[in-house]
Amino acid sequence: MTDRKNTGYNLPGRAESYWLATTPDSNYPVLPGDVRVDVAIIGGGIVGITSAFLLKQAGVSVALIEADRIIKGVTGYTTAKITSQHGLIYNRLISELGRDQAKQYADSNQAAIEKIEYIVRSWDISCDFAHKPAYVYAGSEDSAQNILDEVQAARSLGLPASFEDSVPLPIETYGSVRFNHQAQFHPRKYLCALAREIEGNGCYIFEKTRALGIEGGEPVILKTDRGTVRADNIIQATHFPIVDNPGGLSDKLSQSMSYALGVRIEEKFPDGMFINAEKPARSLRSQPAEEGELVLVVGDGHPTGHGNPTHEHYRHLEAWARSIYSVRSIDYYWLTEDVMPDDGIPLIGRLTPDSGNSYLATGFRKWGMTTGTAAAMILTDMILGRDNPWTEVYDPSRSKQVSIVQEDISRVEPNQGVLIEKGKDKVAVYRDSQGVFYTLNPACRHMGCSVSWNDADKTWDCHCHGSRYNARGEVILSPAVYGLLEKKVMEQKNTYSETADITRQEQGENE
Repeated sequence: MTDRKNTGYNLPGRAESYWLATTPDSNYPVLPGDVRVDVAIIGGGIVGITSAFLLKQAGVSVALIEADRIIKGVTGYTTAKITSQHGLIYNRLISELGRDQAKQYADSNQAAIEKIEYIVRSWDISCDFAHKPAYVYAGSEDSAQNILDEVQAARSLGLPASFEDSVPLPIETYGSVRFNHQAQFHPRKYLCALAREIEGNGCYIFEKTRALGIEGGEPVILKTDRGTVRADNIIQATHFPIVDNPGGLSDKLSQSMSYALGVRIEEKFPDGMFINAEKPARSLRSQPAEEGELVLVVGDGHPTGHGNPTHEHYRHLEAWARSIYSVRSIDYYWLTEDVMPDDGIPLIGRLTPDSGNSYLATGFRKWGMTTGTAAAMILTDMILGRDNPWTEVYDPSRSKQVSIVQEDISRVEPNQGVLIEKGKDKVAVYRDSQGVFYTLNPACRHMGCSVSWNDADKTWDCHCHGSRYNARGEVILSPAVYGLLEKKVMEQKNTYSETADITRQEQGENE
């Protein structure tokens, strides 16, 4: 993670997340050696801690491993909105995924809100939990129709959405979608309370213990710099999974930076949480504090490594805040990094269909409080062998839309292989002498480098480490041990899916 205290932002205030500044550090022990539990969990953020909490409640023994201190990664730098309203997303989900999967996404995030509230009430957790309406507003006339479309889409999925002509902010807007019965809280107060419930009765939290690698099998072995954890199941609840192949996650995920100011204003902040529909993003919410109400001004996101100098992004947020409110002071400022899935949906579940007892959750697209909680609910059900109605939409090996069209593939000559690229989308295509097409994900199953076609030998070759595959994607030379994933291209919907080749599995290629 980026050092958030070295920002170069020359303003009064603390270069620190408000959530970290107002809660004490945890002090759990290091892993003392070798431990055996039912479930090993890597990562002490909202997914890891909530998963450990839910699993322990179900009578499962867990060991949570954190490289630093818990809740000091991305979860410690969140805006902490508890909402199923994730920008303008539902109209797109219905269009791209269909109503069933769009409803899975909607239902899972609404259920996450209810789960958080249930835990807060049942365990009497003092974490500033409060219900608030959530708004997405059109800051320009160009976004007005998008707002109307989103209201209709969200309501059709059973979400508590309504159209509002305006928002209670001192800015000009062109309509908004409002979600009722959303919420906000202090994430560290909430998760520190959950962590205290995890320890004991064969369950552990180990801090200052870095995960180094995972060895599959029964039991799975988690290697750390302090010892090993043997478990029947393992969850990677880290920012980005430390083991992401096979599965080609590096091709599905990217990183994004965003910035936050904690300011105090002369005016009374309205009841609600707010974000605009355009770019750059501008998000607002309030937070009760001992020194008076704090307003969190968040946004100015950009791909990691491609932004302006850091201080300029803070200046942009400051200038915008001062343009709409009388800012009395800027008390906190921090930045964070989020994992962005290329299709806008988090990856939750088994890395591949044949990953057995290895699970992960990543790619929350800046909405990790609800989707992270939903992830913990899904993974808990999967580990316990219970059906969960939301697994399909989040499946890491799910199908996705692609811009590669059938006409491009049909031009491949018999007995030839071609790597077709359209933007970030790639497919390795081979056509045999009978005209049968083999469409493959070109990511090498060793380390994810892209293979290329060897016309002389009719093979797919990896330039990074020398792995080779026959024209159908089956391994013929290591270091790869698994065949290329199939990428099915379907003419009628112009989509592809990435799945493990069943034939190759039956030939003995099991993880």
